[in-house]
Amino acid sequence: MLFNSINFALFLPIVFFLYWFVANKNYKHQNILLLVASYFFYACWDYRFMFLLIFSTLLDYFTGLKMFDAKTSIGKKFWFWLSIGVNLGFLGFFKYYNFFAESFAEALANFGLHVDVWMLNVILPVGISFYTFHGLSYVIDIYYNKIKPERNFIDYAVFVSFFPLLVAGPIERATHLLPQIQRARKFDYTTAIDGLRQILWGLFKKIVIADNCAEYANLIFNDSAHQSGSNLVLGALFFTFQIYCDFSGYSDIALGTARLFGVELLRNFAFPYFSRDIAEFWRRWHISLSTWFRDYLYIPLGGSKGGTWMKVRNTFIIFLVSGFWHGANWTFIAWGFLNALYFLPLLLANKNRNNIGIVAEGRMLPNVSEIFSIGITFLLTVFAWIFFRANNMTHALSYIKGIFTKSLLSMPTVLPYSIFALLVFFITIEWIGREHQYALQRLGMKWPKFLRLSFYYLLIILIFAFMGKEQEFIYFQF
Repeated sequence: MLFNSINFALFLPIVFFLYWFVANKNYKHQNILLLVASYFFYACWDYRFMFLLIFSTLLDYFTGLKMFDAKTSIGKKFWFWLSIGVNLGFLGFFKYYNFFAESFAEALANFGLHVDVWMLNVILPVGISFYTFHGLSYVIDIYYNKIKPERNFIDYAVFVSFFPLLVAGPIERATHLLPQIQRARKFDYTTAIDGLRQILWGLFKKIVIADNCAEYANLIFNDSAHQSGSNLVLGALFFTFQIYCDFSGYSDIALGTARLFGVELLRNFAFPYFSRDIAEFWRRWHISLSTWFRDYLYIPLGGSKGGTWMKVRNTFIIFLVSGFWHGANWTFIAWGFLNALYFLPLLLANKNRNNIGIVAEGRMLPNVSEIFSIGITFLLTVFAWIFFRANNMTHALSYIKGIFTKSLLSMPTVLPYSIFALLVFFITIEWIGREHQYALQRLGMKWPKFLRLSFYYLLIILIFAFMGKEQEFIYFQF
């Protein structure tokens, strides 16, 4: 059930009505409703993988209790490593088995040994990377005595499987989401309208920008060997906007949907393409994943407190693991490695926290220095996305090689002017709203009501005008 589908457009108001008008007298009844709705939402993808979601939920629920009630440190460690091992085992089996099997066979082939390896012929369970990380953070926090285990299974199960975040995040923390699940929630009209506004902007980003950019990105990437250098540059740019609007659009819809139910989820994007350096970009891109790796991997490894070697080592570990988290392909590892290289000079020069605030805060336009910094950071990001989008390393390298030819200076043959106009419109709205949680949050609040509503209707018209074939969100594959 896609967020941008008719099925979801029917599902959401039904759950909303039951939540606020039938189960509203008791938040425990609301939680039961949310759990049933979330499991139904997930089953619509593939009911066969429901057992994985429920098993993972039960595993972490019971191991959390067992760790807390353990009488000895050995018993506590046993339950901790049981949960870690089983969770990562399932994730590794479904997501990475084929990758390691193929890589092992290719490595042996280099020594003249040819082996036939058994390959796993099954689709990746949707959302497994996300709900696994929900459970892992919960178990790790209990092990290190940061939280106490939740003894109400319904509440914990809602934390793991709340349908707005179930298949593609944000990756929540028990310290943030569980307290909201455990208390009564009252309907707030202003909050609900704000949620609808964020859903509208998310749908615009997904349907109007991402899906239309995807059409041209796919056209160019899938036939890159026969494209000019200028076309290849456009292909990389189209994918750059596709992946941002696809994933941040999903996050906007998820956050807006949760707000309709009186729940605030973690912010996942903060206008990353306006970043002035790579360090700032990674503080603004997929925030819930970046902070997860920071808290549960980078800091336990020593963070940046040790010597130069430890800083470099930890930086490469965090970026390589982040790349590998995205998929079982050497291209994702190369993407992570490249971002580590981008980040390294800032870390070594102790400039990785220079740009903490909002660019051009309080000003309509950036200064020359900010424009230059944003431009360089954006170009570095575009280049890295080539590896992310390519089918394999050979494809990525040939794509890059194709850019740096004489045809780079030729006129592109792929020129969708309507998409260019929409991108200019989109970037303008994002820039105007960059000081808020999302672009439309305060935009037009001081306009006359007629003008503000006309703007919203314009977005709706554009959504329907450019709506084509339903396309899954990119991050569903991760």
